Amino acid sequence: MDISVIVPLYNESESLPELEAWIDRVMKENGFSYEIIFINDGSTDSSWKTIEDLAKRNPAVKGVSFRRNYGKSPALNTGFMRAQGDVVITMDADLQDSPDEIPELYRMIKSEGYDLVSGWKQKRYDPLSKTIPTKLFNATARKVSGIKNLHDFNCGLKAYRSDVVKHIEVYGDMHRYIPYLAKNAGFTRIGEKVVHHQARKYGKTKFGLDRFVNGYLDLMTLWFTSKFGKKPMHFFGLMGSLMFILGFISLVIVGALKLYNMHAGNHYILVTDSPYFFIALTLMILGTQLFLAGFIGELVARNSASRNNYEIDRELNTNG
Repeated sequence: MDISVIVPLYNESESLPELEAWIDRVMKENGFSYEIIFINDGSTDSSWKTIEDLAKRNPAVKGVSFRRNYGKSPALNTGFMRAQGDVVITMDADLQDSPDEIPELYRMIKSEGYDLVSGWKQKRYDPLSKTIPTKLFNATARKVSGIKNLHDFNCGLKAYRSDVVKHIEVYGDMHRYIPYLAKNAGFTRIGEKVVHHQARKYGKTKFGLDRFVNGYLDLMTLWFTSKFGKKPMHFFGLMGSLMFILGFISLVIVGALKLYNMHAGNHYILVTDSPYFFIALTLMILGTQLFLAGFIGELVARNSASRNNYEIDRELNTNG
């Protein structure tokens, strides 16, 4: 099969027939074999009934329905597990992503050798309350992830080589950072294509401004786990050691100053009356706790079933 199109959705019954017909037309015009996997994320409208009706008319239509609303990341991950196409396309169900982009995305994966191609909605039809935070969010994501050539991490229209979606796990709200997840999994050939963005035709957006706050927190989580997930002592041990040493040096200075003043006959106060004593003691305690946290993290990582899970890209048989 050439292409799997994965469409996560929540209360988008009005747009589904038009989207399915549009995808079907594009596929037939280009001679692609394909499947459309609709992931109904606990919709409360008639979205699932619409998917069932579409599947009766078009054998390429498949569907999965969640019991409740879990979010876009679990929906995408479920679609990735079921996708059978050589190239996997993801798009939103609100008709803001154009299926006419599919042939060029497919070509970039198959002919230009990209692992992942992300859409860039260069011209957006969204209010300023959404576009300005999006620009700041993408700038931060580029800096943290090191993927300098992407302008729109959160664009729902993306294309993947099938190996990519089978070797990454999208969880929580990490769908915003799929290129970063792919990079961490060793898929570094990541490209971008300017895509057409349309105004929403039916209904209203399901995302609020809280996604930008959550997005930054998720980005920090992903950065930390990718950098220190298998070696927590490198972070906690270093920070703990530095804090303990700083606290110990401060404590020595406080004690030395008292001894000096005593010897010189100067006025002095008890060590325990000095606020610097308690600051130094706090630093030493925090340093010890951070070091122990790193040590415990190393024990957990050492006993993890995935501690030696490394993806092998190619191998030559040298036996005999």
